[in-house]
Amino acid sequence: MHSRPPDTLLTRSVAWVETLVFDKRRAILLSLALFTVALGWFAAQLRMDAGFEKQMPIGHEYIATFQKYRDDVLGANRLTVVVKARRSDIWNAAALKRLYDVTQAVGYLPNVERLGVQSLWTPNSFVNEITEEGFRADPLIDGTITPEALRPETIAAIRQATMQGGFVGTLVSRDETSAMVSAELLEYDAKGEKLDYIAYNRQLETQLRDKFEDADFEIQIIGFAKQIGDIADGARSVLKFCGIALLLTALAVYWYCHSIRFTLLPIACSLTSLVWQFGTLRLLGFGLDPLGVLVPFLVFAIGVSHGVQQINYIVREIANGRSSFDACRDSFSGLLIPGTLALVTAFVSFITLLLIPIPMVRELAITASLGVAYKIVTNLVMLPVAASYFTVDKAYADKAVIKRERRAGWLRALAGLAEPRRAVVVVAVTAGLFVTAAWQSRDRVVGTLQPGAPELRADSRFNRDAVSISSSYDIGLDWLTVIFEAPPDSCENVNVGLYQDRFNWAMQPVPGVLSINSYAGQLRLFNEGYNEGNPKMNAVPIDAGNYAALSTEIARIRGLMRKDCSMTAVHLFLTDHKATTIQRVIDAVKAFRNVHTLPGVTIRLASGNAGILAAIDDEVERSELPMILYVYAAIVVLVFLVYRDWRAVVACCLPLTVGTFIGYWFMKELQIGLTVATLPVMVLAVGIGVDYAFYIYNRLLMHLAGGQTIVQAVEHAILEVGMATIFTAVTLAVGVATWSFSSLKFQADMGKLLAFMFMVNMVMAMTTLPAIAVLLERMFPRRQPVRITGLQHH
Repeated sequence: MHSRPPDTLLTRSVAWVETLVFDKRRAILLSLALFTVALGWFAAQLRMDAGFEKQMPIGHEYIATFQKYRDDVLGANRLTVVVKARRSDIWNAAALKRLYDVTQAVGYLPNVERLGVQSLWTPNSFVNEITEEGFRADPLIDGTITPEALRPETIAAIRQATMQGGFVGTLVSRDETSAMVSAELLEYDAKGEKLDYIAYNRQLETQLRDKFEDADFEIQIIGFAKQIGDIADGARSVLKFCGIALLLTALAVYWYCHSIRFTLLPIACSLTSLVWQFGTLRLLGFGLDPLGVLVPFLVFAIGVSHGVQQINYIVREIANGRSSFDACRDSFSGLLIPGTLALVTAFVSFITLLLIPIPMVRELAITASLGVAYKIVTNLVMLPVAASYFTVDKAYADKAVIKRERRAGWLRALAGLAEPRRAVVVVAVTAGLFVTAAWQSRDRVVGTLQPGAPELRADSRFNRDAVSISSSYDIGLDWLTVIFEAPPDSCENVNVGLYQDRFNWAMQPVPGVLSINSYAGQLRLFNEGYNEGNPKMNAVPIDAGNYAALSTEIARIRGLMRKDCSMTAVHLFLTDHKATTIQRVIDAVKAFRNVHTLPGVTIRLASGNAGILAAIDDEVERSELPMILYVYAAIVVLVFLVYRDWRAVVACCLPLTVGTFIGYWFMKELQIGLTVATLPVMVLAVGIGVDYAFYIYNRLLMHLAGGQTIVQAVEHAILEVGMATIFTAVTLAVGVATWSFSSLKFQADMGKLLAFMFMVNMVMAMTTLPAIAVLLERMFPRRQPVRITGLQHH
């Protein structure tokens, strides 16, 4: 028997929309098809778009320091190329010529700041020699020497100068089998055009690696440009794995409904919204960031989830004897409220990512929000309207009834967990699990947990190069630049140098600090040199005139100071860029700054690539709690507005909270740090988890409104939507689990995390939610009958 709920404004509104949509269904489908074609044209033009500066948090203290002094210190966006001899050291004509050729090639790469290129062959690499007149700075390789004119005695002199200048461990590896070329990259060229990192990576391969690497020499390349390019290349495999996930999903949906049409329909609708999403991004002038390439396909997973719920509803109605057209109308009106509620919650969840002032994250927020918004149309309107044109015979309906009865057996056993005594046990177990998960996840790390590029696997070419270079050179490839600000014309203020010298001594024993290069360190070195190499003079001079003279000499060295001494720098080279390493050093700097002060001098954090990473981690950590609270606040408000019942808020949100903390625990155990790449996934997990809760709770309320007891209502709700919920979670989990085989480590990690979160949230929705609902009804009986909001029930 088909019944209607009490007449309410929302009931009448849903009925009016249902009538309008199905009366105009042909025009609606035609309009959506034309819209898809139009946006498909723009979607085809979407390209990957990476950027170094769009990872920088807007307005952060460290970024303000970086931007103010970016032209005065070592640039954070550096390219490092190493020429490594496979069978000998580099002190031979062939190796030095190869180094010269690579240096020239690097210097002529686009977006390279020519004056910032440094190797043995560049004029900014010089050795300070003590003479009777004092210091004399000579280039390591005289400008009159050409690669073709290298003789054994010339090579020996170059080697001697390299050792004398202290370049072994900096420009030349400790074992002297390789030499380094470093350069600074500009994000924008002279014409103001932005660097295309994807194309640039191909240039690095063709113009450097392919051209100069052979059986005798290996070319190693690292830096942000190389890293993001390799990530983008790996991101192309996302399509392959998403294709596999799509195929597995299609096979699973077919097993579920045994209809090719009902199998293809939800997938086609989800792909349609993907086309709209990509087309809109192109119209807005955005590209697809390699680190955010998974997000559209995660949103696609949300679409499949809602599509399966629609198919489940339609097939169930057909099995109950409804015609295909009537079943689709029932599905439209029956799922419009919970579906919209779930998708609006996911939309709000992604919008909260805008709280994080990192341009790349905000792009992800816009990308994901667009996709979820379009899902409201494709999954809640387009799918049931298109399905209404299907004709289904009675034989299919009879088979659907038989399958439904088969599945009901073990689902009844699952629903039995909601009996009052068992519900108490379920809630107690959940509470214990929540306490354990919260305790175990308390010290999870924000940021990266591995050295090298955490997005790439350890055996990737980039990470192999990074490990090789970092183990062969004394200067770390990751550095934190600390700025000492002083009033203009401070070149006679010896207290600045002494203050910085004390800072250097305080930083040297800090774990993670590999070496230090600073203005104060150069003062010591030059003072010793000008005093005939007397080691007793290895100190910051206290005579103002001598101090000023040495400052003039040091000003010729790039990256250590401004000419008027209003800024002097300390470069702390780190062992790696793990979040724990960077934070330990940052804390040490802050501790010194708080305890030791000098009037008129300010210690500012921070530049260098580690400074940028520290700012990103700081913003992610600072934004995470407010963002999650906003998400939950949105869920609470939406649930209460729709159901007007605090019991619904508790029943839907508590299981979700437990699932979130279990996810954090999982991240800690798998050493997955909370980063700009993983944060959207956790937000998505909340969105998916609350979907399950809405569909189950909505059916539960329908049966309560029909006069059933809470235990009966739970049983019928589980029987009706339980299979679709379990099926959706398992299907999506299996699909994303295939990502574990991706060449991108962060895609593999996200696959594991998502698969886990899909299953955890499903288990929470199928067990804890019904148990909480039963206990709340028993502990706080309703004074008035349940009035549901415009949804049909049986």
